[in-house]
Amino acid sequence: MRVIEVVLLSLVPQLLQSYDTGVSPTRTRRRFTAAFKLKILEAAAQCKEPGDLGALLRREGLYTSHLAAWRAAARRGELAGLAQRRGPKPVPVDPSVKRIAVLERQLARANARAERLELIVEVQKKVSLLLGLTLPASDVASDVPDVSPNEER
Repeated sequence: MRVIEVVLLSLVPQLLQSYDTGVSPTRTRRRFTAAFKLKILEAAAQCKEPGDLGALLRREGLYTSHLAAWRAAARRGELAGLAQRRGPKPVPVDPSVKRIAVLERQLARANARAERLELIVEVQKKVSLLLGLTLPASDVASDVPDVSPNEER
């Protein structure tokens, strides 16, 4: 008897766990397309007998407030094409922005490469000092032709 109680008590947490029912706890807001709204408005206009409109609304899962709002929107011409989108207006992309971004990435790569090369040269200098090797003197200015400031060009 004691073993059965232990087994049952061990199953209690599993039984109390919530099972995935496939339904979210909060309902998402439904969004209806303009074509669907127009289709429902046309179907509602075809309803002649008492109860037909209620049956249509129940079948589609709609409320009379939907019909009222959609009829008003149709009178205002909002369901014609839904040309106006809600939210902020899209900003046209400046073509130079993409070019600037490419150039900035190239500059960052070139700067990183220059820093690595300077570090390598520093290490080479230190290694040559440790080994007692003499490096040929290289002046950066030696590549540029010598022009005195008083000389005319």
